[in-house]
Amino acid sequence: MKAVVKSRADRGFEVRDNHPDPTVGPGDVLVRVGAASLCGTDRELYEWTPSAQTFQPTLPVVLGHEGAGTVIDVGSAVRHWQVGDRVAFESHLYCGHCLPCRTGSAHTCPRTRILGMHFDGVFAEAVAVPQEICVRVPVEVPVETAALLESAGVAMHAIQRSGHTVAGQSILVNGCGPIGLAIIQLAVAMGARVTAVEPNPFRRRTAAEFGAEVAASSAEAIDLRDASTRARGGFDAAFEVSGVAGVLPPILDSLRHEATVVTIGHPGQPAPIDVARHINKRGITLRGVFGRRLWDTWEDLMPLVASGRIDLARLVTHRLPLDAVDEAIGLLTGEANKVLLIPR
Repeated sequence: MKAVVKSRADRGFEVRDNHPDPTVGPGDVLVRVGAASLCGTDRELYEWTPSAQTFQPTLPVVLGHEGAGTVIDVGSAVRHWQVGDRVAFESHLYCGHCLPCRTGSAHTCPRTRILGMHFDGVFAEAVAVPQEICVRVPVEVPVETAALLESAGVAMHAIQRSGHTVAGQSILVNGCGPIGLAIIQLAVAMGARVTAVEPNPFRRRTAAEFGAEVAASSAEAIDLRDASTRARGGFDAAFEVSGVAGVLPPILDSLRHEATVVTIGHPGQPAPIDVARHINKRGITLRGVFGRRLWDTWEDLMPLVASGRIDLARLVTHRLPLDAVDEAIGLLTGEANKVLLIPR
């Protein structure tokens, strides 16, 4: 089969036309991939940055952790999936035995293995995955949209981590990549007034189309606060999605006392903050997000997508074949939102 492989600890990917077909174990589900989505982590893996290396991927490996498709075979021990089912994937395979897994926090499992890093992923014509990471896709959700559920789940998890403080509140979203744009859609659907910061003009226009007031910098965002927000001392919550080092201090300055900041982007270097000034004296809560909660994030998100309240398809700007993965990686820093690889 055709597949995109990372075989060496160096820059670049390989497109292989004759990669071995997946082997289906007793607990595995074999899926014909209908669509796979790229994200910033794939670009980091392509460039082989220090951030990518911290994941310690098992090489060689078929890449890709966001995707969806149709079941074409199941292992002998699989009971709840059958040929013809449409599935998306939870990219984190948890151990099921450690303290976090036993106490409802499997998304923080220290033994987590990641699809497309530690076992073969979805940048291929087919993939065999453990049945535990399959998510049933409702008939109302197209396969291309289902390929975006993993990244949109990070946005939903960020909303959850904020304590659902977005409802009717004034929030700041810093960074309007696909996850930031999904946060905007979710927050607007929940009645929030959203201000978005994004230096990329293309993504700034998209954020405005989704209902946010937009700014090119944090300083401009502070000027966009309405009278009520200024009277309260700042935004009620902020979501840092860019991963740019140095953005937290101005974000913290834009918040009211007792506000919440949720960080989603991974800075490539330590990001110092003044704990006494921003956290202690103003009572600001700082929370992090990694992946999705298993499985309430999926359960919260899926009805919103299936009902059309959240339109993830609007995030798709490009569709390319597997052969064009180099071009797809290049698009991620330009005028693009979600770039899909269509294997067939």
